[in-house]
Amino acid sequence: MKEIADHGVRFGRIAATLPVTDMDKAYDFYTRVLGFTKVFENGNPVGFMILKRDAGELHLTLQRNHKATDFNVAHLMVDDIDALHARCKQNGARIIKGLKDQDYGLRAFVFEDPDGNRIDVGQAI
Repeated sequence: MKEIADHGVRFGRIAATLPVTDMDKAYDFYTRVLGFTKVFENGNPVGFMILKRDAGELHLTLQRNHKATDFNVAHLMVDDIDALHARCKQNGARIIKGLKDQDYGLRAFVFEDPDGNRIDVGQAI
């Protein structure tokens, strides 16, 4: 693959934006189960929300007709994957790919949020 010159452009923050059909349900899941905190919301009713936890940032956008895909839409790196995996299971998150040490150097699993958005979680081995 050919590399492209950066032309002096410096990139800053980039965040995954997840479509959700029910903002309250998504907010509950990401704050109660995953420990994110709301830092911004827009609209009445709320149609967009920014959540943060540590260095992670997630944007939720209300899309009432959202249909989940069968591929991962975000990748999350953590420092205690076993604890997060247990928390997801305890709270009824659907585990798509079970917790496993992968040959590419990560311990990983994939779960679905309440809207079927697949999140790939990893921790360096």
